Amino acid sequence: MYRITMTIILALIWINLNAQNQTKKNDFLITDDSTMLFVTKSGSGPICIFIHGGPGAWSKSFEDMKGNNLETNLSMVYYDQRGCGRSGKSINGNYSVDRMIKDIDLIRKHYHINKVYLLSHSFGGILAVNYALKYPNHVKGLILANSTLNIRKSLENQINYINSLLKTNFTISDSTSTSVMLTFLNAKKVLSAKRMSYKMLSDNKKTVDLLEKIDSKNSSDYDFAQKAFQIDDYWKDYTKITKQIDVPVLIITGKRDHSVGEEHYLLFNFKNENVRKIDGGHLLYFENNKEFINSIFRFIKETNK
Repeated sequence: MYRITMTIILALIWINLNAQNQTKKNDFLITDDSTMLFVTKSGSGPICIFIHGGPGAWSKSFEDMKGNNLETNLSMVYYDQRGCGRSGKSINGNYSVDRMIKDIDLIRKHYHINKVYLLSHSFGGILAVNYALKYPNHVKGLILANSTLNIRKSLENQINYINSLLKTNFTISDSTSTSVMLTFLNAKKVLSAKRMSYKMLSDNKKTVDLLEKIDSKNSSDYDFAQKAFQIDDYWKDYTKITKQIDVPVLIITGKRDHSVGEEHYLLFNFKNENVRKIDGGHLLYFENNKEFINSIFRFIKETNK
């Protein structure tokens, strides 16, 4: 009896370990311009590619801060954009929108899947909508979480929020991207001096401390982050292309998202959109994880047909 019991226990352990190995897999993909992309896949269900923000951040903070709760109903694919996190820098310095979405399509092809869900956060929204516009037949649905489609508008919102918070009067002198960026950096410097930078992301400092602790392990040289704002592609207003996108869209927005803007989503004009306003800031996936996860699962249930 003892031997039978032990045999069963060992068999169950082997099955469990084997299942874990099947559901968690890291890959390094090489693009057609010889750039290495870090990709990891975990979970079960329809494939959903997570597109992180920044520009220049990585996917690990989302995964580790309860984003991985999505894995119960989705096969989550986390990747670090070229020049970010665990991925290599672009060999030829190409960080254009078209190049970035070509990388996403490489990931889709790698998993031999015709249609995927795309889940973007923050800056990642720009890449997500451009992918959906170029490859509509490969998208089951878009999930835009705290996503900007117009960096200029979001930076202006941050400047206005800092002014209201600190009773300052930072003003953009002209319409150039240089002026917007300089004004933002000056305002952010004052906010940092008062040790209030965390408020751009969340009202809860401990949440931002956790994010920074995870991000401190990012050994990237931030090549994309250093170049992104010098690329005209990322200063364009992509809210204008939303009316051309036919796929189902779930918009998740924070009632106190001072980073993208509490009302930024009102600039979107998707043909088939559903808006979910959640109590929290820019890090809803952690701040209000249960509502965040359930909102996505409902969307998947409605669209995965």
